[in-house]
Parts: sequence; C-alpha cells; structure tokens
Amino acid sequence: MKKKEPIEISYDQKREADIQLRSLQKQIDYDTKDYPIEVIVSKFKRGEFFIPEYQRKFVWKDKHKTSFIESVLLGLPIPFMFFGDCNDGRMEIIDGAQRVQTLSAFVHDELVLSSLPKLTKLKDFRFSDLFEGQQRKFLNKTLRVIVLEESTPPEIRQDIFNRINTSGIKANEAEIRRGSYPGKLTDFIDKCAKNDLFIKLCPVTKSQEDRHERFELLLRFFAYVNEYENFDHRVGDFLDDFLIKNQNTFDEASYLEDFERTIKFVSKYFPFGFAKSKTATTTPRVRFEAISVGVALALRINPNLKVKSVDWLYSDEFKKHTTSDASNNQGRLKARVEYVRDQLLKDAVYD
Repeated sequence: MKKKEPIEISYDQKREADIQLRSLQKQIDYDTKDYPIEVIVSKFKRGEFFIPEYQRKFVWKDKHKTSFIESVLLGLPIPFMFFGDCNDGRMEIIDGAQRVQTLSAFVHDELVLSSLPKLTKLKDFRFSDLFEGQQRKFLNKTLRVIVLEESTPPEIRQDIFNRINTSGIKANEAEIRRGSYPGKLTDFIDKCAKNDLFIKLCPVTKSQEDRHERFELLLRFFAYVNEYENFDHRVGDFLDDFLIKNQNTFDEASYLEDFERTIKFVSKYFPFGFAKSKTATTTPRVRFEAISVGVALALRINPNLKVKSVDWLYSDEFKKHTTSDASNNQGRLKARVEYVRDQLLKDAVYD
C-alpha cells in the first residue's frame, strides 16, 4: 500500500486551531480535593452531592458493589471521581455516581457483602457487623475528587462523563487476576506463559499477548486438569477460587511436569499445536482447553503414551465438542476434555 503523503497545514489553519484550543481550555478549570468517605456519604444523603439526570440509568450489579467495597477495605487505590460546582452551592457527580451510591448503601447497612475474592470472612457482613475500629477506618479513608469550577458549561460536564465511560479499554479478567492475586502460583503461570515452545504452539495476536491471553489459557489448563470434575459454576469465579486457594500451596514440581509433558506431546503429535491451522494467528479457548487438558489427563494415566494418529481432530464429533464455548457448563467441559483423553488412550501404540 502506498504511503499516504502528510497533509501540509497552513498558517491560517494553525491560527484557527490555536484560537479554538484557547477558547475551550478557558472553559475547564478545576480544583482537587480529598474527602473522607464519611463526608461524601453525609453530603450525598443531604443532597449536597447529587447525580444529574443524564447518568441515572447507569446501575452497578451487586458483585461490582461488593468488589468496590472490598477494594476500599483493603486500602487499594481508587480512581479519581469528577464533581462539578453548581451555583446553588451543591455539587453534581459527573463521574463516580455508582461509587458514591455504593458507599452510601454500605454505610447505611443497605448492602450485604457477597462473593469477595480476598476478604472471604466478610461474606454476608453489613457495615454495622464490622468492629467499630474498622468502621472508623472505613469512614476516615479519603477519596480524591476533581471538582470542576461552576463556570464549566453543562455540555462540557456531560462530555467528560461520556469520554470517561466510553473511551479507553477496560481491564480484562486475566489482567485483573494477575494484579489482584500476586503470589507463587501467579508467578509460576507467568513464567510458563513465556516458554518458547508454548508460545510456538499457542499463537495469539499482539493485542491478546499484551493483555495476557496466554496467562489466561494456562490458568484454565492448571485449574481444569486438577479440578475439572469440581467445576459447577461461572468460569470466572472458578478460576478466581482456584488461584486464591492454591496460590502458595500448589506442588510446583507436579504442575511443571504436567505442563512440560503436555506441550512436548502436543508438539510431537499435533501438526498445528493448539491452533486450528498452520497460519492461525489465534488459539480458540475452548479448543485449547480440550486439547491441553485431555492430553495432560491421558499422560497422567500413561506417561509414556505414543499414538498412531490424531485424525479425530478433523472429526465431526471433535468439532461438536469445540465449536461453541460452553465453558460455564460442567457437562460440556467434562465431555470435551475426556473425549480427547479417551481418543488418545484408544489410539495408543506400544513398542
């Protein structure tokens, strides 16, 4: 493709752009304030901090509310909120409405904590169930707020809300897990994800690589190969639970043996590795799960396994097992990994 020639910008265009920049820059002036949660909640209850009409349709689910409260209790950094001064002395909440409402609900015992990844002992707690010392710590924690001056026009305020909530790329579950659950197992999976042979067998796009797709695939491998028969609920919760439970207690030697033995076998017998074709640039998760876990399970039964072929890879039955990602269905997961295991053992050859 012919490289596009850069457009030459004239002096008049630069001058007009500068005038526009200066005009809009003058419309945005702000201050930075740190408010204790106790102040935020009390001002919200009195209506001094209020939610404008244009964002009242945005509502968090309970799991998001609980996750946010857990982050506050743990003392994790909380993103800035954006408020705007009004001529009646109140402040509209431009960005942060769900956080403020969640804080208010928790402090007033209107939120019951559930499904906390780390603070598992707080399940079913309300704010009043905490010891008074923990209540005071929570109420005294400060959150940073960017306060736009009263002169900021309404259209600029709404534009800020739209930009915050529609631009940028949210962290995916793999990124969140790596950041939320540091420890021995997380480091081990990270190291395995950088294995040269594994990288060769498991193609992913540059974007997927940057967002730790191989970490996600290997977490699924270790979780399913060890506990697939216990999987009976949402895959995200299952992986979180597995990572938390085994973080510093897993048997690294046996995990490494499963991993290395599996990728060597796949490299020897599967012409395209975990991918669907020689030129594939991605590795479907459901296909990876079926092959990797099925191979590992077969090798646990017969560590010296050799097979005459893997022609079943092209069968309608294998396609049926790996066409749709029914990873939140225990029966489908069990069927596909055991299908691969059983095919390998059935086709075994002996010297």
